[in-house]
Amino acid sequence: MRAIGTFRTSIDGRYLAEEAHRVRWEKSVRFLEGWRVPAGLHPAGLDLGDRTPMTEFAEALFGCIFDSSSVDLDEEALSGSYGVVTAFEVLEHLFNPLHALLEVKNVMAGPEARLFVSMPLRQPELLSSPEHFHEMSRTGALALFERSGFRVERSAEFRIRRPLFYLSGFKPLLRFFFERVQVYELSAAEVRKTSAAEVRKTSAAEVRKTSAAEVRRESAAEVRGGGV
Repeated sequence: MRAIGTFRTSIDGRYLAEEAHRVRWEKSVRFLEGWRVPAGLHPAGLDLGDRTPMTEFAEALFGCIFDSSSVDLDEEALSGSYGVVTAFEVLEHLFNPLHALLEVKNVMAGPEARLFVSMPLRQPELLSSPEHFHEMSRTGALALFERSGFRVERSAEFRIRRPLFYLSGFKPLLRFFFERVQVYELSAAEVRKTSAAEVRKTSAAEVRKTSAAEVRRESAAEVRGGGV
C-alpha cells in the first residue's frame, strides 16, 4: 500500500505544477458531478489510496466523510460498508487489480452504491509510465469490470492536454492520438454465470433422462410385440 500512497502523493505534489494533472482532475470532477445521488444512500465513502484533492471534493459533493484504504490492495481485504468508493489513478499501479475490485464489491452497501474509477487508456510503450503496471484498453477494462462483478452505468474518455501542447513536438503529437483518461461509474452487478461443472452436470442429467425414456419406449415395444 505504501507504493500506492507514494504515487498518489506524487500526483498531488504535481497538481498545481503540471497542467495535465490539473486538467485530469478537473474533468474527473465534472464526471462525478454527473451522478444523481439517490436518496437514502449509505452515508460513508471510501477512497482507495491516500487522501487527495479529489477526496475532499467528493466529501463536499456527497456530504459524507471518506475513509482512505490502509491495506495492501494487491492482497489484503477491505472492511466496512460504503455508499461511494473512488479509485482515481489507482488500478494501473496495482499488480492485481482484480483482487482490489473484488474487495471493493464486498464493501459496497447495496445496489445504489457506486464505484468511480479513472485510469489511463493503454498507450504505446514509448508513452507509457514506468510507474504503471497495468494500462488497459477500453475492452480490457470492461472485461476486468465484468469479471469482478461490476456493471458500467456511465463512462467517458478525455484528453488531458491543451490543444497547443500537441503541436510542440513529435511525442506530444503522439499523445494527441494515444493519450486518454478513461473514467467509469460502476455498480455491483448480480449476474450469475453457469460454471463448466454445472454444464457437465446438466448434460449428464439430460443423458440419463434420455436413456430412461428410451428404455421405457423399448420396454413398451417389447410388451406390444410379445402380445401379438
